[in-house]
Amino acid sequence: MRLSGKIIGFGITASHHNRLRALDAMQRLLAEGASLVPVFSTSVMTTETRFGDGQTLAEQVAALTGRTPITTIPEAEPLGPSQPLDCMVVLPCTGTTLAKFANAINDSPVLMAAKATLRNGRPVVLAISTNDGLSLNAANLARLLAAKNVFFVPFGQDNPQAKPTSLDADMTLIAETVLAALEGRQLQPILIPRS
Repeated sequence: MRLSGKIIGFGITASHHNRLRALDAMQRLLAEGASLVPVFSTSVMTTETRFGDGQTLAEQVAALTGRTPITTIPEAEPLGPSQPLDCMVVLPCTGTTLAKFANAINDSPVLMAAKATLRNGRPVVLAISTNDGLSLNAANLARLLAAKNVFFVPFGQDNPQAKPTSLDADMTLIAETVLAALEGRQLQPILIPRS
């Protein structure tokens, strides 16, 4: 159990079709012995889609982790000074979340938890899933690739012909990425085939 004793924040943002992948990634981290602190963006809790609603996801996550998800900014703020995390994971990291994080905007519980983790000098791991990673969001991606204590789950173009600017992380590499980030290094290669 390579993550035994580690407290990992796990932020879920509004890439609603990635809910099952997020649950699978949580199970991978739990299997490695991590203790998870789930954090939801506001839109996860308030948006109902064909992939489900926020309350159902919150119940699934609570059953899996033993913790009720953090769903407000005031609940997330103590993750900095009084309840520090060893690492914060954002999975999926949407284009909106990527852009806001790169520009120091913390207007959601997930972004507040990520900012609080960086403030403590601890790693933040981003698992991107965005349709504009190689277009308007490329500048934000570049900024975060160069940022201290920000690490990426290896990613690539998931459908270059139909969606040439889309990027998607390999969520099965979550545990390996977190382990590397805790050692202060980026899991390599960072660019991988995804089609």
